Amino acid sequence: MATADLAQSIGRELPFLRRYARALTGSQSAGDNYAAATLEAILSDRSVLGGEDDTRVGLFRTFHAIWQSSGQPVATDDQTARERRAQDHLQALTPNSREALLLRTIEELRYDQIARIMQVEQPEAEELVQIALNEMGAALCGKVMVIEDETIIAMDLKGIVQAMGHDVTGVARTHSQAIDLAGKARPDLILADIQLADGSSGIDAVNELLGDLGEIPVIFITAFPERLLTGDRPEPAFLISKPYTEEQVRSAVSQAMFFATTEGLEA
Repeated sequence: MATADLAQSIGRELPFLRRYARALTGSQSAGDNYAAATLEAILSDRSVLGGEDDTRVGLFRTFHAIWQSSGQPVATDDQTARERRAQDHLQALTPNSREALLLRTIEELRYDQIARIMQVEQPEAEELVQIALNEMGAALCGKVMVIEDETIIAMDLKGIVQAMGHDVTGVARTHSQAIDLAGKARPDLILADIQLADGSSGIDAVNELLGDLGEIPVIFITAFPERLLTGDRPEPAFLISKPYTEEQVRSAVSQAMFFATTEGLEA
């Protein structure tokens, strides 16, 4: 592939690499550091792509080589005590299982693609996903707040979260309802749509909540995830694309719970 064509192809895939890296680290800054290191590696030596015709697979494969060699997120000046505790907790999980689960559920890659990215056999990739589902599903339970203006979607999300063993503090349809709800019960995790019923922004509501409540992991649901994956401004670490699947919600919630504070969580 010509250099210009490769650059254009990588540019199309980069937002999704950012999403994946942020979900792994629980941090925009740490995730984007990994994405930048991946691009630098490709610029230095295109052979790190492994001869892949599939640009996404080659890009993620390069990322994984760097991720495996570092063993933990790239240190950042703004990494919080919460993030450091979360990383310590994550070390107890089966190696590579969380990565395989994210590739399968959030990035929606096939098992053969996951195997090539992680440089394992396909049966091992399938086994790692199942291990992650078992380990993370039973790991932590906490309180989840849902901000969603569509009643059917809100009830669906509430049902999925409750079936996982979490408590739902309530459902807010507007900015003001979200503020009121959070004042009654502090959540460990927020699951939020981007556009709310009163025309307000779910992002603005979440920013106000975080300003009042402090650090809480947030999962945003949006039909346009690439708009929140540019790295040009403060952006979320966890994103689900609309239309979503139950598997994606369960995976994202399990991942994000590891980055919640320990207060209120049950093993």
